[in-house]
Amino acid sequence: MLFNSYEFIFIFLPLTLFLFFTLNRLIGFQAGTFWLICASLIFYAWWNPLLLGLMVGSIAINILFGRYLVGGGGSAGRRKLVLVAGIFFNLGLLGYFKYAGFIAENFNALFEGGLQFGEIVLPIAISFYTFQQIAFLVDAHRNLLDVSFSIPQYFLFVTFFPQLIAGPIVHHGEMIPQYSKLKGKRFSFENLSIGVSIFSIGLFKKVVLADTSAHWADPLFTAAANGTVLSFAESWIAALAFTFQIYFDFSGYSDMAIGIARMFGIILPLNFLSPYKATSIIEFWRRWHMTLSRFLRDYLYYPLGGNKHGKARRYLNLGIVMLLGGLWHGAAWTFVAWGALHGFYLVVNHAWRAFAHRSQVTTNAELSRTITFVAVIFSWVLFRAQDFPSAVSIFKSMVGMNGLSLGKSLGLKAGTFAPALANYGVVFNGLFSNGIMPDRDFALAWMILLIIFVIKAPATHDIFPNCALEPDGDSPVETSRISRFVWHRQMAWGIGTGLMIFLSLQQFSKVTPFLYFQF
Repeated sequence: MLFNSYEFIFIFLPLTLFLFFTLNRLIGFQAGTFWLICASLIFYAWWNPLLLGLMVGSIAINILFGRYLVGGGGSAGRRKLVLVAGIFFNLGLLGYFKYAGFIAENFNALFEGGLQFGEIVLPIAISFYTFQQIAFLVDAHRNLLDVSFSIPQYFLFVTFFPQLIAGPIVHHGEMIPQYSKLKGKRFSFENLSIGVSIFSIGLFKKVVLADTSAHWADPLFTAAANGTVLSFAESWIAALAFTFQIYFDFSGYSDMAIGIARMFGIILPLNFLSPYKATSIIEFWRRWHMTLSRFLRDYLYYPLGGNKHGKARRYLNLGIVMLLGGLWHGAAWTFVAWGALHGFYLVVNHAWRAFAHRSQVTTNAELSRTITFVAVIFSWVLFRAQDFPSAVSIFKSMVGMNGLSLGKSLGLKAGTFAPALANYGVVFNGLFSNGIMPDRDFALAWMILLIIFVIKAPATHDIFPNCALEPDGDSPVETSRISRFVWHRQMAWGIGTGLMIFLSLQQFSKVTPFLYFQF
């Protein structure tokens, strides 16, 4: 079931809200909690009921591991063995369903073998609920958990439907305490107002901004995969279109998840803070998919040693973390290369910061933001491309190595210089010479509009600065508090929310899944 569907917005969500608060009030919070778990399981089973047993089985086995570790009993050696077994179980499950085919393909290519695993269906959300449960087991081993956690609370921690499919990747320490306070939870019009407003922003991002950008990203990347050499302008439109598509698609989902949870009086952590405003790659990863960055930092980068063993080890750790982060996104070498490229970016960024600090060099913020944005755009080509040849072809077109196609009007102005420029790959046969660009003029205007939007528009955090958008009540960054955009429960915001929902509903005839569902 998709957030951007009629059955979710007009049937599933209202019914789930009504029954949760009704059962919670008339029967007790156990009944409300049980209904919320059941609704979450129904939501998950909507795609493939057969995969529900896998998730429930994973939760049950992790509860057994967690119960032993939370109890604090047993020798240190036995507790460590249980932890290793729990991590091995979770990674084994993830590895089989997500990477078995990838491993077989590469093994057969290297050794001319016949390794086969058959057809494996990737269970939706397995990457997300696996990471959440690994974090739980690690912290249980570290004695960082409250021994009073209950099985229903743990089930809800893993399955809560707003964040189940594509995050945010929640931490037990911020969610289980909230689930333990469901007793007496009453309906709040304030929470409903905030939740619907945030949901409408996310829905607009996904349905209007992301899906419109896909109108150009999909055909251009498909053409490149089929061997078409894109022109200079086409390659940049393709890269920019996907840059905006993936941002508004994923940040839109995160906003919708946060908004839905808030309707129940539950606060999910922020996942995006205007990452394209970042002035460095370091800052970009503090703003992009923040809950994944937090997990990789706390459960991979720090255990590897972090920055405690010198620069060389720090850079190696950064490279390993980003390589694995890339692989987490998908079983393909293009994802690994994307992670490696960001690892390289981070190493260069840290090295430059150290040099600038020693040399007292100052950098211009706008120049730094532009360089960072362009670097991110190039990296998204690797992320989206179907294979390396098509990615390389797009890269070459973006830097003019496949020739520079300019408008015919410029050719008239070039006059006698045109033949000489042709020797350097400059031709005047039009910006879009392949005939594969739909709505060309609108495409250019749309990209310019979205560039301005991502730089100037406030983040969700800025719009709702006084609405406790973090589970612990703390703000991850200082809000800009742009007064004319700060949310208030008033008529103007009600009209704006209704308008965003109305415009989004007009696009439901071409409903598309979220990009991160495949990861």
